[in-house]
Amino acid sequence: MPKKNHTGMTFDKLIEHYFNIAADKINLNPEYLTFLKNPYRELQVQIPVRMDTGKLQIFLGYRVQHNAARGPYKGGIRFHPRVDLHDVRALASLMTWKSALVDVPFGGAKGGVACNPKKMSKEELQKVSRSFINKMDLVIGPHRDIPAPDVGTNEQIMAWMMDQYGIKHGHTPAIVTGKPVVLGGSPERQGATGRGVMYTALAAIKDMGMEPEQVSVAIHGFGNVGQFAAKLLQDEGCKIVAVGDSAGAVYNPKGLNLNDLIKHKQKNGSTVMGFSNGKDISNEELLALNCDVLIPASLEGIIDERNAPNVKAKVIVEGANGPLTLEGDRILEENGVIVIPDILANAGGVIVSYFEWVMNLQEFSWESKEINRELYKRLDKSYKEMVKVAKKENVSNRIAAFMIAISRVAEATHMRGI
Repeated sequence: MPKKNHTGMTFDKLIEHYFNIAADKINLNPEYLTFLKNPYRELQVQIPVRMDTGKLQIFLGYRVQHNAARGPYKGGIRFHPRVDLHDVRALASLMTWKSALVDVPFGGAKGGVACNPKKMSKEELQKVSRSFINKMDLVIGPHRDIPAPDVGTNEQIMAWMMDQYGIKHGHTPAIVTGKPVVLGGSPERQGATGRGVMYTALAAIKDMGMEPEQVSVAIHGFGNVGQFAAKLLQDEGCKIVAVGDSAGAVYNPKGLNLNDLIKHKQKNGSTVMGFSNGKDISNEELLALNCDVLIPASLEGIIDERNAPNVKAKVIVEGANGPLTLEGDRILEENGVIVIPDILANAGGVIVSYFEWVMNLQEFSWESKEINRELYKRLDKSYKEMVKVAKKENVSNRIAAFMIAISRVAEATHMRGI
């Protein structure tokens, strides 16, 4: 059964809802409507793995290729127990619009395996990774579809996938992004999504007439994106007052010591709870804190009609994909909360993935300073374009972002004669 939020809407239908509104606003040619809305290809495969216990376990794997009008398919692969076709379909669509919004020459795709990587050994993870690529290798390629890390995957898994593809098709580092630097990865790829969250948060703060030193931040989700966003915002002068993970949250109105908190999380069973420099609170309490910026950086549907009325933050920056349900989004808009949508806020990953892909094809490395400078330029330009359209058309930032993205994909479709 597909997962539904409290309004009964699956994640793919939520993305379709925003698409329909934006398509209507730009008077999208009706002939393009179905073509741009629906994915080009969907694959579901069995992944048989002999576990360390000797038991054979069958996992389900997915890859959805949504649209390639503007370039090769691009999107992450997540390992998570909740992975299903509906979520992968929605995320693939979101990648199409995200790539178009920030103007990188990629289409959109997404993949995943329904498994729990936290309960698997390194050997089991490697078997799943290699088997997944064996089942998908004919529909991916450095000029066809380029996977990347996502929830539950990392640079090591990308290295295994790159190697497995190379065994059958010849070595090419451009087959995946998010690889270890020693294998051709970008030195800034791991922190790119969090850095993009930081850049877009600072842009929104500036538009509010505030300085970073005046700003308090709460973050729901303290994985890769949440940690990098927290550290980078703190470096800019912001005060990180609360951090939450799947187990709970910790709060300190004077600001958390992030270095100590990260060490505590590593030693304490991967949870921030019980940190001596803060007070344990629930995640619902974190979402309702009186802070300036709230960053949901975990999974989909975190803010819904039940807790959205309690949100007191002035700005929400979507570090995760789809952290607001339809009703949650509507309530926040009515309450005057500024939302920087996922389609822009967490696009740092795909931008730096693009840089890594280009470097691999050129067999030439860029310096970190150059990568971060180009990342900032693309996000800053995209943010300004989104805000301009939102004001001109009197729509939310999210709908403005979709309007820009759909227009670009539609134009590419028209010019290609598809």
